[in-house]
Amino acid sequence: MNRLQPTQSADAAPAPAWTDTDLADPHANPEKAERVRRMFAAIARSYDLNNRLHSFGRDQAWRRRAVRAAQIRPGDAVLDVACGTGDLTLLFARTQAGRVVGLDFTPEMLDLARAKSARLPPSIVPTFIRGDAQDLPFDDAVFDAVSIAFGIRNVQRPDQALAEFARVLRPGGRLVILEFGRPGFAPIRWLNDFYCGWVMPRTATLISRDRSGAYRYLPRSIGSFMPRDAMLALLRASGFEHASAQPLTFGVCVCYRATRAGA
Repeated sequence: MNRLQPTQSADAAPAPAWTDTDLADPHANPEKAERVRRMFAAIARSYDLNNRLHSFGRDQAWRRRAVRAAQIRPGDAVLDVACGTGDLTLLFARTQAGRVVGLDFTPEMLDLARAKSARLPPSIVPTFIRGDAQDLPFDDAVFDAVSIAFGIRNVQRPDQALAEFARVLRPGGRLVILEFGRPGFAPIRWLNDFYCGWVMPRTATLISRDRSGAYRYLPRSIGSFMPRDAMLALLRASGFEHASAQPLTFGVCVCYRATRAGA
C-alpha cells in the first residue's frame, strides 16, 4: 500500500522521475524501468503533439518506413513492442496483417492507443495489452514480425528484450527497430545536438508542463546509448541474421532490420 510520509503533504507534487544526478548515466540506473514508466505516464497526454512538433512531422514518415521494412504479408501476426500511444501499431493494422498486437508497460499510454484505435474499422482494430519487453507474455514462435519504435533504449536490458523478440518470432520472421541516432556529417550533428540538447527539452517541457524530467532524459538517453555497430553486433548475438542499419533524415533516426535465424 502506498502511504504518504509524515512530512509530505497530500497535495505535494510527485518526485521527478529523472534528476540531474540520475541523468549522469540513465542506462546504468538500476531503477531505470520504473523511472521510464513514471516519465511516460506524466507526458502521455502531450506525447503525440510533442512528437509531431519536435520532429517537424518526420516521426510519422519514419514509422511508415518501418512498416515497409517489416514486409507484412497477408495474414501475418505482428507485435509492436513499446507501442506507446499506438501510432506504429495502427499503421500495421492498416496493412494485410491478420493479427496486430500493441504492447506497452505504461497504462496511460495504452489508454490513448485504445481510444485512437476506435477510429479504425472494427475488423482491423489491434489488440493492446500491458506487458514488459523483457518478459513477453507470448508462446515461442507465434509472430511473423516484431517492431519497436524509439523504445529499445528505454528498456532496462536491451539484450534481454532482443532475446525475447527472437523467441516469439517464427524462423525467418522480421524484426524492425526505429531508434534515434547521431548524424555522421559534423555540421548536421552539431545542429542536431544543439536542437535536441538545448531547444527541444525546454520547448517540450513547456508544452507538456512536465515535471518528471522526461525531456531532459531524452537527449541523455540518446547520447549515451550504444552506437550502430554495437546494436548490429547485439542483434547478431541475439539470434538474428541479415542485420542492417538504414540512416533516416541524415541519421537523426536509424531503421534497423534483421531476420530471425533458422528459416
